[in-house]
Amino acid sequence: MFNHATALRSVLSPAYLEWALQAHYDIGTWQECRFWLRGLNDTYRLCTSTGTYILRIYRTEVAEADVRYELSVLTALKEGLSSSAHTEVGDFIPTKDQTGYTMLDAAEGKRAAVIFHYIEGTENNLEDEGSCYAFGRSAAELHQAMDGIKLEQERELASASVTELESVHARFKLDTKFLIDEPLERIIRYIGESHKETAFLQTFTTVLKEKISTISSSGLDYGLCHGDMHGNNNVFEQQEHFIHYDFEWAAMGWRAYDLAQVKIRKRQSGDAEKKQQLWDALMKGYRSVRSFTDADEQAVDLLIIARRFWVMGLDVAFIDSDMGALDYGEDWLNDFIEEFRDTGIV
Repeated sequence: MFNHATALRSVLSPAYLEWALQAHYDIGTWQECRFWLRGLNDTYRLCTSTGTYILRIYRTEVAEADVRYELSVLTALKEGLSSSAHTEVGDFIPTKDQTGYTMLDAAEGKRAAVIFHYIEGTENNLEDEGSCYAFGRSAAELHQAMDGIKLEQERELASASVTELESVHARFKLDTKFLIDEPLERIIRYIGESHKETAFLQTFTTVLKEKISTISSSGLDYGLCHGDMHGNNNVFEQQEHFIHYDFEWAAMGWRAYDLAQVKIRKRQSGDAEKKQQLWDALMKGYRSVRSFTDADEQAVDLLIIARRFWVMGLDVAFIDSDMGALDYGEDWLNDFIEEFRDTGIV
């Protein structure tokens, strides 16, 4: 008898979502629920008699504890940023039972659902120095607010016995294990131990980890990070405010990793001098709020490389359930290998 999930990743029917979710929220009568975007998770635009909302259906790999962690971060940040002149975070709609999320049945297993406020605003592409300064200032205010919060899960971990620790969901850290070791394992499993580029990837990642270890030993700024702060589709600008959202990857890590994700976007447009001017403006904005040492800034370029390697591993993670293997063959691999060789790491 076949007793496994019948799908790896389904698209849930808007009619099913209305049936399953409307009783859990006080947001009026559902008028339209439209599938809006397929990304790492599935996004729907929801219109009710009280307004417009964003409904996120998380992929089944996102555990219930992960969703609770993300919503705890948002709740803490809303309070921590209440007096900020330049920075806000997107907020979620509480369920009637105040959990903030609902677990849904899907063909592949349980999937979490969260409804967020719809954010009006402009997607600022950070193409001028004024925008980069303002975003840097906002990123620093976000990190500053993160310095002041302590999540319920961390309190549980601090007071738990050894036996209790085994049952507490351990949040990942944005370290070399997460950014390099785990992606490397997935990539080699995909291309095979005998592939001609496997040895290069193993050597490359070993040297990259050593370099990150060396610079981090000098004492980099470390704390709760956004985890996906690329300044693109996870922040909107409203007048003088930046509103940050998509905190799925929020975790403890080097703040240089957050800023590396912003800097790497500049690699796709403009000459080197222009990119440097934009980065300098962003750094000036950040440092107008909180410290970012020379060592932190030097770490950014190494963590850009680590981020790109993590992205490669993320590609592999989604081949079977989302993307299909057709576009992830030798050309895809060679593009990454060429990029990594060009870094001069090895």
